[in-house]
Formats: sequence, structure tokens, C-alpha cells
Amino acid sequence: MNLVDIYFKMKKDVQYIEDELEKAIDTPVRELNQSSTHLLKAGGKRIRPVFVLLGGKWGNYDVKKLKHVAVPLELIHMASLVHDDVIDDADKRRGKDTVRMKWDNKVAMYAGDYIFARALAIASQLPIPKLHQILSNAIVEVCKGEIQQVKDLNNWDQNFRTYLRRIKRKTALLIAISCQLGAVASGATDEMIRKMYWYGYNVGMAFQITDDILDFTGTEKQLGKPAGSDLVHGNITLPALYSAHHGKARVQFQEWIAQNTFWDHTDEAIRMVREDEGIAFSQRLAERYIARAHAILADLPNNQAKTSLTGIANFIIDRKF
Repeated sequence: MNLVDIYFKMKKDVQYIEDELEKAIDTPVRELNQSSTHLLKAGGKRIRPVFVLLGGKWGNYDVKKLKHVAVPLELIHMASLVHDDVIDDADKRRGKDTVRMKWDNKVAMYAGDYIFARALAIASQLPIPKLHQILSNAIVEVCKGEIQQVKDLNNWDQNFRTYLRRIKRKTALLIAISCQLGAVASGATDEMIRKMYWYGYNVGMAFQITDDILDFTGTEKQLGKPAGSDLVHGNITLPALYSAHHGKARVQFQEWIAQNTFWDHTDEAIRMVREDEGIAFSQRLAERYIARAHAILADLPNNQAKTSLTGIANFIIDRKF
């Protein structure tokens, strides 16, 4: 089952969440409304809301209840992207001008803050203390991940463990708690809540590693931004880190780094990473995380939710966008 089939089977509820997302950030303040809805209108996979809905299938499924989790998690993700684009001086996101590009950095920061605040307001409507504890802790960890990414900009001395810890906080955690909180909100068992978290964690790690591979191997049309953007902005991901320390290109990379001239050779460096062993190394690691996700699903009852979760895991490892 591919992603289109999965979304089609959930079409009614996914569209309901999409409508609720738009309502969530609607405001009579014209510029704030335009800047806040700009990224929403650019589209996206909505993978976090879908994971919330699938996590909710393991308890008493109620989309009107799950929206109080699905909408906030997507809004938190959106807010982080708006802020990321300010930090990265990014011009394009999902093939469209970023909020900072269309307006300016100040508007982008306040738009991100507004989206984030609306997320918390909507989540507060669900009176489940455990849910709020998990969500608030995750937000703290995401902020730590974002700060770590800023600290690690242009830092070639970071190791693989630093990278993995950063992507856990930056990406995998929100996907993990999307699955987990869907189960929490639906009243699933503690065992199922735990399994949904670890399934989401492993899929989330693979998702970000694949994203970092695609940043080198994808086209601008596929990515919605220029290929190699991460490296150009100083964000050193796993394929480049491998090339710099273990790959065929390491001698040239180390020479540029030692001479402090690396950033004069980014186009050549991007080409070298594409041709180096770091891409295959990163792909194998992503496949290991997906294998762990499949192992967790193997113990679950056979139903439509399991089939969909299996399909999404397969999509993540094979995706080209």
C-alpha cells in the first residue's frame, strides 16, 4: 500500500484536520493572518496528523477528539519551519517563497510565535494531564534540538552521535509523540501507547536521515528548494559528515576545513558528497530504523491501522520527496 492509498482511505478525516488547521490560525489581524497561513497553503505531507489518527485507531477512535492533538502537532511543526527559515536565511520552502522572504524576519518570527501559541491553546481543550506532560516535554526537547543545530552550524568536529541526538529532538520526537498521543487521546492501553511511541521514534529517525539524503540527491522540483541547501547554510548532515571523516572525499574536505576555505567550495563539495559512500551509509542506517519499526508492528493485531503504518514506514525509506 502506497501513501496515496493510505491517505485516500483516511480522506474524510484528513480533510477534516486540514479544515481545522485553517480555522486554528484564522485571525482578523490581516498581516498576521496572511503570514501565518502562507506556509499552510503551500501544502505538505501532513504526516504528523496522519500518525495521530492512526495512533488513535488503537483505542476509542474519535476524530473530533483527536483533532486537539493532530492540529497542535502540525502547527508546532509549522512554527518551527517558519523560525528555521529565519535562522537559515532561506528563500524557498515547499517551492514557495518563505514567510521571511515574502514579508521580513520580524513578521516571520511573530507569525511563528502566533502559530505556536495557537497550538498550545487548542491542545489545552483536551483535559488529559498525561497528554500535556508529554507534549510540554517534547516542546522543550525540540527547542534543545534547534539550539544544538545552531551551535553545530559549520562545525565539522561533531560526531555521528551528536547528529543522531539532534535529529531525534528536531524531527523524530514530534513524529514519535504524534503516534503516542493519538493512542493516549483514544484511551489505548499503556503497552500500545509505548509501542506507538517507539514505532514513531524509529520512523522519525529514518524520515530525517532520508530527508538529509534527499537534500543531496533530489532535484529542486522534488525538494521545493535548491539541492544541497543544508550544506550551503552550514547545516552538516550525515552524508556530508561521513564524507568529511570517512569517505573518499575526506582528504579534500579536511584540507578545505583546515584552510578555512570550505565554504568557498560548496558546489564542488555537494557534488563530491553525491558521489561518495556517505549516501549509501546513511541509507543503510535509515533502513535499520525502519526494520525496528516493522519489528514493533509485527506484534500488533492485523487490521487497517497496522497495514497503513506498515505502508508509511515503507514509503519513508523509498520516498523521493
